[in-house]
Amino acid sequence: MQAPAAPHSGGFEPASGAAWRARWFHIIFGHEDGAGRRFDVALIIAIVASIAVAVLDSVTTLHLRLGMLFYALEWFFTLAFTLEYLVRLAVVDRPTRYARSFFGVVDLLSILPTFISLVLAGSQYLLVVRALRILRIFRILKLTRYVGEANLLWSTLARTRRKVLIFVSTIFTLVLIFGALMYLIEGPENGFTSIPTSMYWAVVTMTTVGFGDITPKTVLGQLLTSLIMLIGYSIIAVPTGIFTAELASGIRAQKSGVRCQTCRRDGHDDDAMFCKACGAQLPARQD
Repeated sequence: MQAPAAPHSGGFEPASGAAWRARWFHIIFGHEDGAGRRFDVALIIAIVASIAVAVLDSVTTLHLRLGMLFYALEWFFTLAFTLEYLVRLAVVDRPTRYARSFFGVVDLLSILPTFISLVLAGSQYLLVVRALRILRIFRILKLTRYVGEANLLWSTLARTRRKVLIFVSTIFTLVLIFGALMYLIEGPENGFTSIPTSMYWAVVTMTTVGFGDITPKTVLGQLLTSLIMLIGYSIIAVPTGIFTAELASGIRAQKSGVRCQTCRRDGHDDDAMFCKACGAQLPARQD
């Protein structure tokens, strides 16, 4: 019989077979016992240290003085994260599912740049290698798995994705319309040389940034600009309201209901007897 998933394991199950897989699964994916917490702390320290190395290595003076040290540390962290990634794949029941998951992709992104830079290690590829090295900053996303509140944020984004998609589509439509109108009203002689350039101006104006590199000169153009500014103020509040309402709903769901003692899932109905995630029996509600 397969062992149950560790709390906060993201829905993954330990691989069947050798006992060491189950043991390492609970160390890597579990956060409840001492071994799991020590592993998490060590990995958090490694992630922060590797990010610090990537940031400091971008400083020219430090790179000239400590370039070899940064290079050695980068390979140390890369090999450590590679080993962690391979162990994660080895201890889950479905490695391909983990590899395609959000954190699986993040783990892969955190190690790929260093290995790819070996293949592209020619002077003609210097800019490409530099860009790949900067991608190491993606390791900061690995920290989100250790913040419980991050799961609530991700789930909120997932629930609001359709509303946000409709909102973005509406914004794109408005930007296209206003950009085309300004191109017709102002024309190339006033800096609106094309519809894409006018759309860039519409985005800058609608978001109330206002760089001032392109400005309307005609009265009609200035009136349209004023209208876009007013629309921009009202539009900014829409995605904020959508996300805030969904986030508040998620927080209420976490605080209400019964928590499963096996998988730690919140938000069950008051009269629920079994967990809707893992099927374990729920504790009796204390009124």
